[in-house]
Amino acid sequence: MPRFLLKRLGLALVTLFLLSVIVFAVSSVLPGNVGRAVLGPFATQESVDALNEQLGANRSLLAQYTEWAGGLLHGDLGTSLSKQVPAWDLLGPALSNSFKLAAVAFMICVPVSILGGIVAGLRYGRLTDKGITIAGLSFAAMPEFVSGIFLILAFAIWLHWLPVTAQWEEGAGPLTQVKYLLLPAMTLTLVLFGYIARITRAGMIEALDSDYARTAYLKGLPSSVVIRKHVLRNALLPTIAVVAVQVGYLVGGLVVVEVLFNYQGIGSLIYEAARQKDLPLLTAGVLVVGITYLLVTLIADILYAVLNPRIRLGGLE
Repeated sequence: MPRFLLKRLGLALVTLFLLSVIVFAVSSVLPGNVGRAVLGPFATQESVDALNEQLGANRSLLAQYTEWAGGLLHGDLGTSLSKQVPAWDLLGPALSNSFKLAAVAFMICVPVSILGGIVAGLRYGRLTDKGITIAGLSFAAMPEFVSGIFLILAFAIWLHWLPVTAQWEEGAGPLTQVKYLLLPAMTLTLVLFGYIARITRAGMIEALDSDYARTAYLKGLPSSVVIRKHVLRNALLPTIAVVAVQVGYLVGGLVVVEVLFNYQGIGSLIYEAARQKDLPLLTAGVLVVGITYLLVTLIADILYAVLNPRIRLGGLE
């Protein structure tokens, strides 16, 4: 296990380095002028040129990346050009908000999706299986803003059960915050349900058709015991990797949902940074999201090895 973890961490560091290079290169070639974006359209060209010189925007990309990467190694994520505050002062609260939304969506989406996949697998080929599969495919094909608008109309405007926006008032308690997050969490559940349920369903069908499941039935074990002790443990293994990837998406890939529900998460912050050509904030935000993806993937690999001891760690590499 220590050797496995060291190799995974080494791979994560290499991936993080490549991510930083790609993000910095792409953000640096975004259309627009940094100085003009900061000072506004009415600033003189002399002021714009002076600010670009001060920020180092006129230097080569290699020189800019070297200085930026050196700051990262010392814990300096840079200063937001549009807000004139350290990038982490903006990323910290936004990341906290994204984690709150991801937690609520995770608690709704994952149990519902896995349960749907289990039921579909157990009822393979029957009406229930077909209904869950068609519903999952339909939800997955529906864009996030479409399902989100539909939920807003149904639960916020027509029924008046939930608030339209996801941004609660300052000082709101945990239960009030959860109430405000239910609509965006339900939107994400509709989007992810089909994917997670299909993977779980496929794992259930394969596990139910395996030799060990048939042997357990031939020994006279009740179906509930076979499913609980033999089938589920193996059927849910592929779902772990899928759920881990979705956790990363729930934290950093919610730009459409956050903008639709006026939620101040890291996705909407990255969108605003890109729109304003705020390169320090943009690159720092994307790196934070990338680190989140790497961490949840590493946790998924460890869980996969723990839950399936028959698989040697060398096989996961």
